[in-house]
Amino acid sequence: MLHGKKIVVVMPAYNAARTVRRTYEEIPKDIVDDVILTDDASSDETVELARALPIRVVRHDRTTGYGGNQKTCYREALKAGADIVVMIHPDYQYTPKLITAMAAMIALGEFDVVLGSRILGGAALRGGMPAYKYVSNRFLTLLQNFFMGQKISEYHTGYRAWDRRVLERLPVLENSDDFVFDNQMLAQAFYFGFRIGEISCPCRYEADSSSINFSRSVRYGLGVLGVTARYVLQRWGAMRFSLFDPAGRRLELS
Repeated sequence: MLHGKKIVVVMPAYNAARTVRRTYEEIPKDIVDDVILTDDASSDETVELARALPIRVVRHDRTTGYGGNQKTCYREALKAGADIVVMIHPDYQYTPKLITAMAAMIALGEFDVVLGSRILGGAALRGGMPAYKYVSNRFLTLLQNFFMGQKISEYHTGYRAWDRRVLERLPVLENSDDFVFDNQMLAQAFYFGFRIGEISCPCRYEADSSSINFSRSVRYGLGVLGVTARYVLQRWGAMRFSLFDPAGRRLELS
């Protein structure tokens, strides 16, 4: 609990056997009430190792994709009664030590969404982010800030905290099951007027850290451009998309 709010940490996992314990060990147990790992049909020992930890494990029978896995994460967290949900990858790229700070920014009522930014403070390059990913990250962020009228440092972090109300209101099930899911959720949060804050976050690019290859990075970049175009067209009233429909499909808790 933090300021009377139940904190649930979710970890969308895929072949994270080498890092899941290290990630779990740094989670601040003094304020985190529950930890849920959702495994996307890993081919390694992720599930076995996770079940040896005092956390709840949900396993998919088949691979649903990065976005599909997160949909399960958030659904299970809401069912568990979370007031604040913090999503962190179990690949140890981001430090769980910042969970308290991120959750507090929401618990104190200042923000609805908090991002752990690798760009603030120059953490990305120091942490080993490949140069081409850094350049594409900065370009896409600049482009989205311009067209969406925002001023955040990074749209592409995998470290995020959400107020329960955000997850209940966003049409999350209208989003992709692939990597562009993260970007779609941020665009939705902007569209529906939620307050988004950031905190500087160190990162580690190591052999055990997950990372999409160049071809998938290109596909992700094109997906981001598509999200931006839809956002602008919806704002202008030129077209309507289920992605930004208030009556769109939301997370089902039954």
